[in-house]
Amino acid sequence: MTESPELQSSELRTKRIPLRHGAGQIPALGFGTLIPDAAITRSATKDAVASGFRHFDTAERYLTEREVGEGLQAGLAANGLAREDIFVTTKLWNTHHRPECVEPAFEASLDRLQLTYLDLYLIHTPFAFQPGDDFDPRDENGNVIYDRGVTLLDTWKAMESLVDRGKCGAIGLSDITLKELRPVYEAARIKPAVVQVEAHPYLPETELLEFCKEKGIVFLAFAPLGHGMKPGPLEDPVITAIAARVGKSPAQVLLAWAVQRGTALLTTARSAAHSQENFNISALPADALEEINRIEVRQRLNDVVNTGSPGFIPRAKSA
Repeated sequence: MTESPELQSSELRTKRIPLRHGAGQIPALGFGTLIPDAAITRSATKDAVASGFRHFDTAERYLTEREVGEGLQAGLAANGLAREDIFVTTKLWNTHHRPECVEPAFEASLDRLQLTYLDLYLIHTPFAFQPGDDFDPRDENGNVIYDRGVTLLDTWKAMESLVDRGKCGAIGLSDITLKELRPVYEAARIKPAVVQVEAHPYLPETELLEFCKEKGIVFLAFAPLGHGMKPGPLEDPVITAIAARVGKSPAQVLLAWAVQRGTALLTTARSAAHSQENFNISALPADALEEINRIEVRQRLNDVVNTGSPGFIPRAKSA
């Protein structure tokens, strides 16, 4: 018997993807916390819990972990939820790639988040930067100072030890290309559970997505709405026409497309109303999905995969 569209849409909003290479299930709809303002980060995180989001993604480099932790505590209390009801992800920054730096960085993140365990810990980028207090080490010419004394596999082995000791349920990689991912996957004792990369109709990353599906890795898309690029996916005539046809906003169309193609996603909202809009997605008909897949524009918004320096985060020294 065919399920009703309402049931299908409800399941789309609450979909969880089992982690083949880790513990638990990752909610397909995730809330990203790259918000510069501390007070807004706190309130937006609390509002996202109320809207229905159960996956929250942050990073040491965002400088928001403390506010995210406070927002989560407030959101859980206000909605009668337990820690086990949510899935929390944070990331190891580039200056902590040396194996001896991994656990201290992880523990510091846990402390800022006010958590006793983490559901997912990602290597923020495959690039190791010079260790130290400066998140963005540069030479006199403004060039990034990389750490050539450590390999990505060295760092990965230290990540594996966190799982061994029960400190986090799963580990993965972020801002990585398929070329870089393959050797890590082949050599890893604990395989990557999740790969987080930029993805939207202008950058579908189809080859990487197919590899992840084949290997049982969850593909987690950031910037699914185009991160404010104008003209971008939100203004694309294909997207706006579908939105008008199905009675949803362009943002809701883009988010539904991402979930229906088999990925998890992260979307950020600063207001409660925007958060509710992003969560209230509905399943798109097959012809709409096909139209989106035929979009030919190709554009990467964040050059982090080539440099290790995230384009969405302002350059600044750590506190």
